[in-house]
Amino acid sequence: MNRFSILAVLASLFVFAASARSQPGTVRQLESCPCQVKIDSSFRTRCAYLIVPENRKKKNGKTIKLPFILVESKKPDKKKDPLLFTAGGPGGSSLGWARGISQSPFINDRDCIAFEQRGTHFAVPNLWSNELSDAISESYRKNLDKDSMVVVGVKRYKKALESKGIDLAGYNTDETVSDIHDLLATLRIDSVNLTGGSYSGGLMTAVLQRDPSRIRSLILDSPLPTFVPIDEDEPANFVEALNVLFRNVASDSTDKARYGNLKAKFEQYFSAIDGKKFIMPYLAQGKADTLRIQYTRSDLLDILVNTSMKHVPYAITEMINGNHDQYIRPYLVHKLERNNGPSGMRISVYCADQPAYYSEKVLQQLYDIYPYMKGYHINDVYRAMCDCWNVPPIKPETKQPFYSTKPALLADGEMDNAVRPLYIDMMHHYMPNSQRILFKNKAHGVGGSDWNRLTQQFLNNPYEKLKSDKKEVIVY
Repeated sequence: MNRFSILAVLASLFVFAASARSQPGTVRQLESCPCQVKIDSSFRTRCAYLIVPENRKKKNGKTIKLPFILVESKKPDKKKDPLLFTAGGPGGSSLGWARGISQSPFINDRDCIAFEQRGTHFAVPNLWSNELSDAISESYRKNLDKDSMVVVGVKRYKKALESKGIDLAGYNTDETVSDIHDLLATLRIDSVNLTGGSYSGGLMTAVLQRDPSRIRSLILDSPLPTFVPIDEDEPANFVEALNVLFRNVASDSTDKARYGNLKAKFEQYFSAIDGKKFIMPYLAQGKADTLRIQYTRSDLLDILVNTSMKHVPYAITEMINGNHDQYIRPYLVHKLERNNGPSGMRISVYCADQPAYYSEKVLQQLYDIYPYMKGYHINDVYRAMCDCWNVPPIKPETKQPFYSTKPALLADGEMDNAVRPLYIDMMHHYMPNSQRILFKNKAHGVGGSDWNRLTQQFLNNPYEKLKSDKKEVIVY
């Protein structure tokens, strides 16, 4: 249909008390639900569950419920191609995006839809349980081998989810792609703009790959291409981002005593502490005995990986000077107090997407080049965990690059330590009508007013060449 009212479609398609079982491919059921996120009351919103099969490969399998929030534009002559968002991670919740959209320029011209992926926070079921977090906490409290306890926790985690009747083989990129297409079909959307970041940047390209007919454009912030074996790349990505940072520090800093030759100092220190164990005293609330919590180079690296890049140079100098406490204490307290492990959805997606498509041999080569990274799991999901989780890989074709003439806006930060700007260049090779934006002073997830302004211009005319008048924002 060339013109439609999403609210009218919602009204006509609502199905209450949906059946608990479904034939493969039986979808397009909606069920009313309360809005789990509070939206500006001046906007008309609709909240509902999309009901889909948990595992489309199974006959008569269970169904699951995936909430979405539709926020209507107030503009009478609004565009008929809504903007659909889903979160990255994998495993992140999407619905919070709908709260901020009322303050965004995007809502001025078109409706906006936030779609919660299967297994995430507001989905039914939600793949969260405490078994892995408890095992990680126990490993620190008792100074046990961390990798061994993670395996113990993963086994317990899987057992707990499966005891609830959850089929973990149904939680992966391929199924989420089907969910998004089912949502578009159910809402009778003929033309849509897809937006996402990091993992969901690649996910949105997989939606395009499956069926491009409804896709008008893609807007991707720091996207991870589906065809990239990220477990091979991510240690090197971190090092490359550090090298950009070190060059900036060398040219900009006037404090040569602290920051001079920082790259060499970092590499020397983190190579020298290989195998070293440090101690942090910890007295838990309500306890009489002080624990001596051990931590290692991996913990210090984890802190740097998850610290805002602008604060990393100072943190490195403090760590080198032995001033660990201000960084390690909040980090270890979080590890000790649970809720510190990856979600079941994150594990399922990574284990379906990655292990069958990357090489441990290549990863070991990286450790030979960067010895100060050896033994550190930069990703919180890795092969030993996936060997326990034991879910089937996604389809090989999902992991293959493909060519498309659809317009796309691809952005990344020069100091992105997770997915490098190289990836938007690779995606551009396959998407010749894409435009790229490099933010010189930003890292992963560029966001901000410049990104919003350029995105709005792109949405208005996806084929028109964008321009930037700021030297730190490069359009190419």
